Amino acid sequence: MRWSIRVLCVLVAMFCGPAVAKTLPAPEGAVILTVTGDVAQTNSPEGAQFDIAMLQAMETVEFQTTTIWTDGKQAFRGVPLAHLVELLEAGGEVIAASALNDYMVEIPLADAVEGGPILAFEQNGKALSVRDKGPLWLIYPYDSSRDYQSEVIYARSIWQVKRLEFR
Repeated sequence: MRWSIRVLCVLVAMFCGPAVAKTLPAPEGAVILTVTGDVAQTNSPEGAQFDIAMLQAMETVEFQTTTIWTDGKQAFRGVPLAHLVELLEAGGEVIAASALNDYMVEIPLADAVEGGPILAFEQNGKALSVRDKGPLWLIYPYDSSRDYQSEVIYARSIWQVKRLEFR
């Protein structure tokens, strides 16, 4: 895989140690996610903004799970919510997640744990389209724990995510 200079710059800015300034680069493509509220790392007056390339360049994970909205096991790939919290030095107690249609759900910050939910941008190796719950879908690894198989967790699994606000 060939890395573009832009992706390399994003990786250096996001993952290098203290020798590199902790500056979140500005998106060059269409902004698909805006993060506001109690976040220390921003790249615009509106907060932290991300295009798809920035998210794809971050540390991602993939897991397979069944969902109540799909048939059979599905493979999802995306950015762990815990990693996004760490990167942005986010705080608060709740994450207010908003969808493209302005649907909103509150997610306890305590859900942002290793092995927990991800902001998925791929399903079964294909980019999530708006028609198919994309471009971002907050997915929990439902099959990994009975704790993730509840109406409360399913209600937090918002799709077409466009904004996260840390409160």
